[in-house]
Amino acid sequence: MVTRTVRHALLAGLAALSVAAGVSLNADAATIGKSAAAVTLPPVNAKFDYQIGEAYPPPAGVQVVSRDREAAPAAGLYNICYVNAFQVQPSEVGWWKSNHDDLLLRDSSGEYVIDGAWDEIVLDIRTPAKRTALASIVNGWVDGCAAAGFKAVEPDNIDTYDRFDDLLTRDQAVAYLQLLAPHAHSKGLAIAQKNTTSLEGRGKAAGLDFAIAEECGRYGECGDFTDVYGNNLIVIEYTANAYKKACTAVGAKVSVVRRDVNVTAPGSSTYVYNAC
Repeated sequence: MVTRTVRHALLAGLAALSVAAGVSLNADAATIGKSAAAVTLPPVNAKFDYQIGEAYPPPAGVQVVSRDREAAPAAGLYNICYVNAFQVQPSEVGWWKSNHDDLLLRDSSGEYVIDGAWDEIVLDIRTPAKRTALASIVNGWVDGCAAAGFKAVEPDNIDTYDRFDDLLTRDQAVAYLQLLAPHAHSKGLAIAQKNTTSLEGRGKAAGLDFAIAEECGRYGECGDFTDVYGNNLIVIEYTANAYKKACTAVGAKVSVVRRDVNVTAPGSSTYVYNAC
């Protein structure tokens, strides 16, 4: 709790800074308030569709859609912009190697560190300078999301520090998120915590607004997300049993869908979509 004395001291400090900068405290506060007010979270327990693999007309009743940053938002819906903020999309490897090879994580042998499940090179968030350089790139993508009309951003692979804990740490991930979250907010976008229960409350403290969790039903972790974000949670499951489990556990309060693991479009032999 901030005491009245401390609050007055903070306001006085801000006033001094604003005078030095030639900006009025009232104008600055109004700008900050306007930015905060512009951020809208996804509607709670709304029908959701996960379209990060390929965009297509959403099923009937869908209110919230997540799509890749290079896709157009779905008209008339709440759209979440997917950005791979901690790893490299396979289609972009050449660009990264040509332009930012120093920002790709290497092991002690000098080899690129690769997430074998998706064949994605991991980004190097280990130093402040590298985090700043990476944030400059990713925040540029966020700008594109905002300009396209998305309402939120979903930075994926936050949990690289869990998968490569001999090289990366949670503190580094949090410090990086602290560069991404305020920028998203400044563009009027909410920002999600994608996966990883080991962040506990630190993601929210860093500025994240809601959670998107893959397979929390399968692993019995949905409650770990609602403990931090309440019902501001979107769940994606990839098997029938896990989907049923998630629907039973949290489906009455939060958005839960089942998708195929490659998030394909209708017409694909592997396409799956259910919502509870």
